[in-house]
Amino acid sequence: MAVHWKLVIDCADPLRLAGFWAQALGYEVEDNSVLIDRLLGLGAIGDGDFVLADGRRAWPTLAAVRHPEDPVDPASGTGLGRRLLLQAVPEPKQCKNRLHIDLHVGAEAREAEVKRLEGLGATVLHVVAEHGSSHVTMADPEGNEFDVQ
Repeated sequence: MAVHWKLVIDCADPLRLAGFWAQALGYEVEDNSVLIDRLLGLGAIGDGDFVLADGRRAWPTLAAVRHPEDPVDPASGTGLGRRLLLQAVPEPKQCKNRLHIDLHVGAEAREAEVKRLEGLGATVLHVVAEHGSSHVTMADPEGNEFDVQ
């Protein structure tokens, strides 16, 4: 049986990074306001447990982006398919990622995509051309590496 999964990225500012990855991938930032409203109504959380982001209630230490065509749990706003979960951690990034995302746009679109991602806050780390293939290694606004192929 296949296992459901999500990719979790440790970061300092989940809401900011969710905005970057939503734009980079063409995904949607998950809306957890229905869950937050329900928990508020039950008294399980208080006003200090959430923030306002883009006019809606959000968790300050967790944010996620999901593929726009995948299903969503209506009771929580959680995506039930392809998604990235950004979670706040106290320590800064210290070394190269051991796991990264590859964005496959094709050689003909690579240069334009790199420029678009730079406009969103990514930086080019280096260009790799070896073994008959090439890609651009970039970093998101918090320094997490990813490749554009």
